Amino acid sequence: MVKKISTLALVGLLALPAMASAGAGGAAATADVQAQVDALTKQLNALKAQMADIKTTQDQKFESFDEKAEKWDLASRIQLSGDFRSRGDYYTRDRRVSNVAMFTAPGAPIAYTEVTDTNNSMMTNRFRLDMRAKALENVEFKGRLAMYKAWGMQSTPDSDGNAPIGAFPAFDGNATRTPGDSALQVDRAFVNWNNIGDSPVWFSVGRRPTTDGPAAQLRMGQDERMATPTAFMDWPFDGISAGYAYNNLFGMQDAPGRVRICYGRGFEAGLNQDQSATASGGINDTDFIGVSWDVYKKGNRFAYLQSFAAMDVFSYPDFSDSLTAMGMEAMMGARYNMGNIYHTSGVYQDKYENLNYFLTAAWSRTDPNTNGMLNDWTSGAANTDKENGYSVHLGVRYDIPDSLFKIGAEYNHGSKYWIAMTPGHDDVYASKLATRGNVYELYTIYDIPGGEAVSKFGKAFIRLGYQHYDYDFTGSMDWTTMPYDVNDDAEAWKANFAGQDIIDSADQVYLTFEAQF
Repeated sequence: MVKKISTLALVGLLALPAMASAGAGGAAATADVQAQVDALTKQLNALKAQMADIKTTQDQKFESFDEKAEKWDLASRIQLSGDFRSRGDYYTRDRRVSNVAMFTAPGAPIAYTEVTDTNNSMMTNRFRLDMRAKALENVEFKGRLAMYKAWGMQSTPDSDGNAPIGAFPAFDGNATRTPGDSALQVDRAFVNWNNIGDSPVWFSVGRRPTTDGPAAQLRMGQDERMATPTAFMDWPFDGISAGYAYNNLFGMQDAPGRVRICYGRGFEAGLNQDQSATASGGINDTDFIGVSWDVYKKGNRFAYLQSFAAMDVFSYPDFSDSLTAMGMEAMMGARYNMGNIYHTSGVYQDKYENLNYFLTAAWSRTDPNTNGMLNDWTSGAANTDKENGYSVHLGVRYDIPDSLFKIGAEYNHGSKYWIAMTPGHDDVYASKLATRGNVYELYTIYDIPGGEAVSKFGKAFIRLGYQHYDYDFTGSMDWTTMPYDVNDDAEAWKANFAGQDIIDSADQVYLTFEAQF
């Protein structure tokens, strides 16, 4: 309607001079006006067609934009982050080799050869990709893929089978935690169902976040807790958990925490197993069950307790390398269950001004079946006694004010029968928290001045550290064989009979370049 009125008005304006000169121009003037009107009409029609084309193009662009916006929205649901670490290690150990052949009866003369094993430069790269996405408002997925390999290797660099004590060939309990090949593997993958019934209750299932627990984050250059259990339980496994969060503890106001009941599987025995679970007849599944309790967590203060049972533990795990598994079976016979292991630990962590500090204590107890546990193979009889082990771990990290440097120190001690569940440790060679003896560590962290962080995940630093292992007993993290005193020459032939190395001490220097994004 507006366009029609505009056209009539224009025609009227053009017609005024023509009407004023009608007497002089007559019919010729009228014809000129009509010609101008026809020309203007054609121009208006052409303009309408152009406007229609423009509208169609704009509609198509808006539709395309809507489609892209929808795709952007879908993509933005997945939050990605990650980290990269390049690390170099120097490792050396003092090992004694006796002249007593395996299976030699006691009483034979004992002599030793001192051996120094050294790796002057063990270089590794580790890349991890974290992802997080919501399926529903209260159902969330979290996952992490990891590649971890040694420079120049596409397999675990274990010195042709001469792995340090506390180390394992690749199996489910150290997947992505031991240098292997360049493939990305699933490190963590689990789904949380939060706010069940509009209450602070949640359920979670999948491959658990059970590595690098507190207080490991301090020496690893992190400010946040990285796992559910303490560092004494450093074992990737699949399982479920159910938890409850609270804000007030035993009547104390503003005392937040959370408690979880956890279950996991450490070994799947498969079909048609003999439930007698003896050395001569089959094996049961190995399962974990326990309680993980953040007693108090507010600001820098953190108090934590955990207690769990490893039920029907295996004599040796299901190694990924079939040749390694065949070698174990040839030496130890078919895989079998040995009983249960009970484990309780607690950690208290806090910060005073620029000084971070923590204290951790733990207890382990064996509960063997008739196959025994911590067996003295020279006696010919299974050790069915319940053996108690203990460990302490303490440390500090001082964040130097107005500086890019942090410095830290840690100490841990394990008793004769101490058993840590740490096949997924991050010490490259031997797990320090599994040591039956003492470990001392010094480190410094330098925050790289590379400009402002481009996201909340952004961080880059260099870490330099030194560890000294001082062993008291053999077989750290081994629940199959009796620990033998490394300082007692009379026990040398027993350790030799059991196929154990006698390691007096070890030293390790590490240097890392790390970036988080």
